[in-house]
Amino acid sequence: MSFFILSAAFMVSALTASLACVHMLQLSSYQTPSYLAWIKRGAGDYYTKQWPAAGIAMLGLWESEYSTYAAAAVFIVMGLLNLPKKAKKPLKYTPRVIRLLIVQLLLIAMAAAAALPLRENNRLALVCLAAAYMLTPFITVLSNFITVPLQRLINRSFINDAKRILHSMPDLKIIGITGSYGKTSMKFILTRLLSVKYETLQTPESYNTPMGVVRTIRERLKPTHEFFVCEMGARHVGDIREICEIVNPRYGILTAIGEQHLDTFKTLDNIISTKFELIDSITDTAFLNIDSAPVREHARPANCVTYALDSDANYTISGLSVSSKGSSFSVRAPDGESAEFCSPLLGRHSVLNILGAVAAAHTLGVPLARLAEPVSRLPQVKHRLELIKGGRFTIIDDAFNANPAGVKAALDTLGMFEGFKAVITPGMVELGEMQDELNRVYGTQLAGVCDHVILVGKRQTEPIAKGLREAGYSAFTVTEKFEDAMNRAAELNADIVLLANDLPDNY
Repeated sequence: MSFFILSAAFMVSALTASLACVHMLQLSSYQTPSYLAWIKRGAGDYYTKQWPAAGIAMLGLWESEYSTYAAAAVFIVMGLLNLPKKAKKPLKYTPRVIRLLIVQLLLIAMAAAAALPLRENNRLALVCLAAAYMLTPFITVLSNFITVPLQRLINRSFINDAKRILHSMPDLKIIGITGSYGKTSMKFILTRLLSVKYETLQTPESYNTPMGVVRTIRERLKPTHEFFVCEMGARHVGDIREICEIVNPRYGILTAIGEQHLDTFKTLDNIISTKFELIDSITDTAFLNIDSAPVREHARPANCVTYALDSDANYTISGLSVSSKGSSFSVRAPDGESAEFCSPLLGRHSVLNILGAVAAAHTLGVPLARLAEPVSRLPQVKHRLELIKGGRFTIIDDAFNANPAGVKAALDTLGMFEGFKAVITPGMVELGEMQDELNRVYGTQLAGVCDHVILVGKRQTEPIAKGLREAGYSAFTVTEKFEDAMNRAAELNADIVLLANDLPDNY
């Protein structure tokens, strides 16, 4: 009986540990290499918390009938300690996650069954169960591998259903949007502008993966929709092409290209070729931001409409005035027509996104004069230079920007404000071999703008601290938690606080 109590306690404890591991797998988009990278980054922290498992194995040295019950008690305590904690992005119990957990539970049960013949040898049984528990992160890898074939069949059926829906709407005009940064803001702005004249659907939130796009089509697309604005994200070469093969976009917008997701892309050339997969797939017009050097240098002149703030383009602006209260400017179209615009959005790169959306909407049939009013009422995009007033200080929430160009634009925006300026940042991630160097440069940039820098996570932010020191800057604090950083900003009596990036739970 004692062994069965031990096995039950082991399974409960291993299952709670599995929830944490499957959560990290979900945050890694179910990509095993990205999940293994999490194990590599966090192995020390993870296994530090699992040290009682070693104690369970050692209990086998205690020649007593109570050692099994003691081991069961330790498993139960570990299970309680491993219960899901509050997360920025909690585990979503999707059908895929349920299947993963069922397979994981079966594998855990098999580990318990493997120890069954050893129940007469208490020491070996405890060592076996402790080892199985410690291997839980890798059991998750095996569970993912086992369920992948079924998941592919399910995904294929969903994709075919989405294609069927699109085929039934031949008049629907599909606009793909991609870029290293700015694509989500562009999506929201363009949808607002097109909606002045057309029934328009956009991919919601961060539904920019193949299955996110498919889900949007299957659940939200209606026969009355005239335009579908489709954000397309990518972490690997071929990702954009995969989405294009599903939706067959007629138009494409390329917002900008820069260093992002270098941990998977490896080189800037791979990023460029991936982003241009959209431009190669469209059947009509491409809208290109030629202020972005990689976009300008690789632009195809045929069926191309360009926009820029600082370059000669089809759509340009004049009289730009940008402040902490918003932006005002005049847009000139290719035919010479112009119109005055005002927007509450912050920063030059917000103006650039507005210009790109105006260029697309105007080209697609919305009169320039009709676009001024929706531009003046554009809502702030969540976590993208979102201005939050009130409380202890004014916050510029730029938590979703995590690339060199994005953080530089955020610092330019911060520079427009008066008062004591503080930045809270954990730095940039997913930048591969260039990550430390780019974060060091980021530190030198921070030194030229801020009155105080608050770094979140000593190990993660050491390159930023190095850059700050190189710039002769000593007004910075290192904390381990975001809450401590916010409290530090309050202690400093900061007037403006920029939240520059927010690491996901798997960092």
